[in-house]
Amino acid sequence: MRQSDIRPLNFDAVQQRAWKIGAGGLLLCLLWGVFLNPAQFFHSYLMAYLFWLGIALGGLAIIMLHHLVGGAWGSMIQRILEAATRTLPLMALLFIPFLFGLRHLYIWARPDVIASDVILQHKSWYLNVPFFVLRTVFYFLVWLVMAHYLNHWSQQHEVLHGQPVQLAFRRRLRLLSAPGLGIYALTMTFAAIDWVMSLEPHWYSTIYGVLFIVSQALVALTFATVSIALLARTEPIASVATPARMHDLGNLLLAFIMLWAYVSFSQFLIIWSGNLAEEVPWYLHRTRGGWEVMAVFLILFHFALPFALLLSRGTKRQVRSLAWVAAAIFCLHLVDLFWLVLPALHPSKFSIHWMDVVAPIGIGGLWLAVFIHYFTGRSFIPLEDRRLQGAAEHG
Repeated sequence: MRQSDIRPLNFDAVQQRAWKIGAGGLLLCLLWGVFLNPAQFFHSYLMAYLFWLGIALGGLAIIMLHHLVGGAWGSMIQRILEAATRTLPLMALLFIPFLFGLRHLYIWARPDVIASDVILQHKSWYLNVPFFVLRTVFYFLVWLVMAHYLNHWSQQHEVLHGQPVQLAFRRRLRLLSAPGLGIYALTMTFAAIDWVMSLEPHWYSTIYGVLFIVSQALVALTFATVSIALLARTEPIASVATPARMHDLGNLLLAFIMLWAYVSFSQFLIIWSGNLAEEVPWYLHRTRGGWEVMAVFLILFHFALPFALLLSRGTKRQVRSLAWVAAAIFCLHLVDLFWLVLPALHPSKFSIHWMDVVAPIGIGGLWLAVFIHYFTGRSFIPLEDRRLQGAAEHG
């Protein structure tokens, strides 16, 4: 398929379908989970929730990185990532079902288990339901505040004319982004510990939060790259998606793929060499009973193949070829989350449930509908950004 064969998107039709598919998928999972299999529902829901939340939070991080370092590559995908961050209120709302299923997810939320587990008794000052909820509220407040000001000041930078005013708002964006990246890293690290690592509370890893931070940046970047490809015939995207800028996105994808592999292997190597009884079981649950096939699959197709493809200059400079690589990484990130979350429920053997497929589709439908609402409400690129010269007239 050539780029000239790509048809402009009908945003209204896509949004309506997304609403219907999302609502139907979530309703089906909720009904089945409430009456038949609540434990499976909450584990599947957690995996799906982390996947779509990762795009919003990864977009938040990349936007702040762009405001600090600049570059036309970031300006090209800025509006896509800003619209993704504006889905955070939806994700905060979708977190509410977890409050009714903490006992199905976390053994530390069950008083009978804590009474017979000395280790959990020592950790109960941190791993308890009231403190868990309070921390989650704090995380979302921090993320929502940062996303609000990044979007608001970016819009003001575009609509207000005059170089001094624009420079003032650009300076505000940089001043927020510098500490904002550190704040995001800290809050996401603790959120990863709370929401995922505590599924198996006897296990711990000091690098676990970094793994989620890198994965979120990677999935947000792949989403933005695929979006650019889908908008390749829509102005003003068509004017700014040049081979040089796509090459920059490809280089960033390559860098984050390498970083993801480095962090993942570092965690495995440290735990394998330490061979401690409280650390090894986490990997044993994920490398036995069929789970090892998924681990090898991730090594080959989440790292090795994309790494080899992204080494090619030709792959990175063509919208279509880069989009295919990005789409594959995007889908494989869901497989990675499946491997991280689901063995906590099925540690003895590999198991996949239909809700593991339907839950991501359900949350994704709602997320995509809200994303389209915000993305189509503004210009597709920052029209006043001088790094995108020649595209403003198409706005």
